[in-house]
Amino acid sequence: MDPLSNFLLSVNPPNYPLMETLEQLIQKIHYIEKESRRLEVSQTLRQKLMHRTHEFTEEFLNKLPVSPAYSEEGYIRTAEDDFFEIGEETSTLDEIAPFLHNRVLKAGFNSASGGYLGYIPGGGIYEAALGDYVAAVTNIYAGIFHASPGAVRMENALIRWAAGLVGYDENFGGNLTSGGSLANLIAISAARTTKGIKGRDLHRSVIYTTLHTHHSNQKAIKICGMEECPIHYIDLDRNYRLDAVHLEERVKQDISQGLRPFLVVGNGGSTNQGAVDPLDEISRIASEYQMWFHVDGAYGGFFLITEYGKEKLKGINKADSVVLDPHKGLFLPYGTGMVLVRDVRHLLAAHSFEAHYMQDAREHQEEYSPAELSPELSRHFRGLRMWLPLKLHGIEPFRINLEEKILLARYFYYKIRELGFDTGPFPDLSIVGFRYIVPNADLEVSNAWNANLVKYIHKDGQVFVSSTYIGDIYVIRCAVLSFRTHKEHIDKLLEVTENYLKIHS
Repeated sequence: MDPLSNFLLSVNPPNYPLMETLEQLIQKIHYIEKESRRLEVSQTLRQKLMHRTHEFTEEFLNKLPVSPAYSEEGYIRTAEDDFFEIGEETSTLDEIAPFLHNRVLKAGFNSASGGYLGYIPGGGIYEAALGDYVAAVTNIYAGIFHASPGAVRMENALIRWAAGLVGYDENFGGNLTSGGSLANLIAISAARTTKGIKGRDLHRSVIYTTLHTHHSNQKAIKICGMEECPIHYIDLDRNYRLDAVHLEERVKQDISQGLRPFLVVGNGGSTNQGAVDPLDEISRIASEYQMWFHVDGAYGGFFLITEYGKEKLKGINKADSVVLDPHKGLFLPYGTGMVLVRDVRHLLAAHSFEAHYMQDAREHQEEYSPAELSPELSRHFRGLRMWLPLKLHGIEPFRINLEEKILLARYFYYKIRELGFDTGPFPDLSIVGFRYIVPNADLEVSNAWNANLVKYIHKDGQVFVSSTYIGDIYVIRCAVLSFRTHKEHIDKLLEVTENYLKIHS
């Protein structure tokens, strides 16, 4: 038994009455206070810890240009992984740092790499980490205005800026979330509440979307208790965009059958191929048939800071709700999403709740609090990680980076076609789908050829791509979005692909 337990038992043995004397209670407090203060480290130790952590992160960043974008090392568990387990023993940062390097950083995706072209990259801009550091050390509670008016004002300023990009003028509301999944959940919850969808209405309340809509929307529908709603998947046109003509035809057909069109979800840049749905036309249909129009712009929404993006996403201002992901288009670390709703009252109706123990918070309520507009009550001060880089750099470098990614995607589109690959439609934003059609072979053979190409690229490790299916066709995805991705990384992907083509053609 440890010394502390021995002491506590000697002061208050097991057979002693439960009610201890005040003197004994004070004895316990004095003794245990010395031990509890171990978690408050000294300034000297803080400096040592910070110095070692700084060395670790600087080594990572300095090696990043030559580090692989993907490594299969680390997938198989080894004896070294016992170090992950938590117990009574202590360790030093000098022991922890090499373990993190070998068993965490070297395994799987290196999503901070410019060569990471899989899924939807972002990159993790450095200044955002400094914002996170300050937010974590100060431990500001950003859930309600009364707790930290400055933190809430900062987050609301970010909401106003993003709402201005979308084209919302006034009476809008929003929330910084942990990502697009929670943002979609908040929006769809607001849609259900606003449209008054009750349990008895589910079987006739129709949701319209496409097979290229991100699956977090389907998860949100499930979590909101709307699994019984009919979900009608609208056809895609030749550019993988929602076919608005088919949408309106299906809506009319459903109304004639006694159903109630309720929600339509459009893509402001699909995850699969980066396609932007005809938002203007969808908004007209949604308005005419009194549907909630939700735009998932998690990937493509922040292209609105470019002139091209404003034109491509025309009509997004007419959506009832919009999702944006700063950890994608603004290159922030993972865990930064955003939802905007055109009428803040809809957010309040879906998420505001009163509790007696929060009554003091009502004394100071000059602005809406994040806790009133989302499911979260306890939440990280995530606004600082977004605000600090924008204040330090201004908007222009972010705009230039997004314009570069559009150009790089077009460059890849033309160059991969020169190698004989099929690319499908010209990219709307910065994702290019491509595949090689094996001459005189059936689809199964071509699919296997492309799947093996992806394995070859992954084994090489200098760049990383992902794959998807469009119907029964295997398609490789080159997703260009990291602020660290430049022409050299696109050229590397072309080089590795061409090498495989020479070997296997």
